[in-house]
Amino acid sequence: MKNIAVIGAGTMGNGIAHTFAQCNFNVHLIDISNESLEKGIATIAKNLDRMVAKDKISETDKKATLKNISTFTSLKEGVKNVDLVVEAATENVNLKLSIFKELDENCDEQTILATNTSSISITQIGAATKRPDKVIGMHFMNPVPVMKLVEIISGYSTSNMVLETITNLSKKIHKIPVAVNDYPGFVANRILMPMINESIETLYNNVAGVEEIDTVMKLGMAHPMGPLQLADFIGLDVCLSILNVLYDGFKNPKYAPCPLLVNMVTAGKLGVKSGEGFYDYSSSKKAEKVAEMFIK
Repeated sequence: MKNIAVIGAGTMGNGIAHTFAQCNFNVHLIDISNESLEKGIATIAKNLDRMVAKDKISETDKKATLKNISTFTSLKEGVKNVDLVVEAATENVNLKLSIFKELDENCDEQTILATNTSSISITQIGAATKRPDKVIGMHFMNPVPVMKLVEIISGYSTSNMVLETITNLSKKIHKIPVAVNDYPGFVANRILMPMINESIETLYNNVAGVEEIDTVMKLGMAHPMGPLQLADFIGLDVCLSILNVLYDGFKNPKYAPCPLLVNMVTAGKLGVKSGEGFYDYSSSKKAEKVAEMFIK
């Protein structure tokens, strides 16, 4: 397995492309617009520069990584002759089903189709294709180049051979794969999102302020980042989407999104990417500081 296609040049997509390219895979980064692709490549270059500055990699490594990435606005062209596709589009079930139908039609028969979904059923996504045995979840953590964990999720029809292949591949890109079962939110977000939601409820109920809540969790629970700041970093719209998947999947009120979260997303206050969430990121230095926390 040498040629990898990544669908989506956003935060997760460019991080996945960066990781594979740095490990000397040929990467096809695919998005619908050249502007998105240029922004994605610029982010990769900036993150590589940070790694060079911290003596994690050399300037030669940086150039080789960027050289390993080709960009495409045509999905059909971008997935030609690839061994694996990793979809990293918006956490929207209808969008993902549409993408996987298109991938199934345009990819070689032996190509494995992976999704970076953080909550949506792999079985459902696989059922949208004629190759459900070759559909699997690869849930990377953000920021991808730094975080070691990859949740590996098999759908009902995913073959053991595909599971073994993706597990071994994850190790080759210096990640630690953990196999989990196909239930809403898997492990990471089934546990994390209720905590974030309860933190928002705590703010909503005026028990404490934003910084106070985050400080209690950082100093009292040894979390590197408070849950509200983490929600900003993930994206409040993403948090809302995941909570909706959990709520729809389990029909349990404990997963119902807090009204404050719903209102903030409706108002366009999405966190770091919009410039404002629970914290103000209007200053580029503040946004940069959040990113720097992970480049250690």
